[in-house]
Amino acid sequence: MQRWRGYDAAPGGWGRSVVTIGVFDGVHKGHQATIGHAVARARELGVKSVVLTFDPHPAEVVRPGSHPAVLTEPHRKAELIETLGADVLCVMPFTPEVSRLSAEAFVHDVLVENLHAALVVVGDNFRFGHRAAGDVALLERLGRTFGFAVEAPPLVAESGTVFSSTYIRSCVDAGDVAAAAAALGRPHRLEGVVVRGDQRGRELGFPTANLLCHRNAAVPADGVYAARMIRRGQRQPLAAAVSIGTNPTFSGRERRVEAYALDFDGDLYGERLALDFVAHLRGQTRFDSIEPLIAQIAQDVERTRRALN
Repeated sequence: MQRWRGYDAAPGGWGRSVVTIGVFDGVHKGHQATIGHAVARARELGVKSVVLTFDPHPAEVVRPGSHPAVLTEPHRKAELIETLGADVLCVMPFTPEVSRLSAEAFVHDVLVENLHAALVVVGDNFRFGHRAAGDVALLERLGRTFGFAVEAPPLVAESGTVFSSTYIRSCVDAGDVAAAAAALGRPHRLEGVVVRGDQRGRELGFPTANLLCHRNAAVPADGVYAARMIRRGQRQPLAAAVSIGTNPTFSGRERRVEAYALDFDGDLYGERLALDFVAHLRGQTRFDSIEPLIAQIAQDVERTRRALN
């Protein structure tokens, strides 16, 4: 898969293409269906498929400080899109100038002049252009003017729930990692670098990796979870019991993500890790002394083993 920074990175002599457009945060089941549709149609037409996405999230530019929690970091999103068979991932820098482009200018400058769209595939709730003034009906009218077709497959839903990034963020925020995984088609992943913490876990007999995550990362609700820990360069993930919260037993104030890797004896400091959340085990609890805390952690470890087997 080719990766372009900006739509003007299209090489000279670039032919017609099938383009699908969206933020695609999470690359969830709905995104997978849309991108998959675009890829299949491009192959039928004998042209290249282009996934056009944006960085940063448009909300951060239009309403600074409103950046939604990020479900997939850029490198992860690119990996997931590549597995869907796209020929090109085009990341368009979303600037204040881009936000002020009219719907008509966006179509002319981006889709027609640079990407040479023969077909544009979008979700049926797609909006575009300044103040999100454009919709699928306008895109279809512009397509008739500029010579491209538009297809808007229906949104993906199960049991009456439409899968969307907003819905998945709400699941993660509530700690319902099982519902998030059902909509994503895989476990929700959190990434970060292991930094030194208070080292209380080591003193308790359960040394943890304290994960420093991106400030906009979608971190699950406070509680204890069963997860799989993925280390770079290691094919086999580690089972991990993950605690998220402020360590109320020790009157903590800073919210942390701490992962205890089962059956692992080694140094993880400085490593970049990923945690795939499989199950929510319990909420966070304040204990009056150390002994019941240690007993509870031992139970959490056993429940993690069962959840991951």
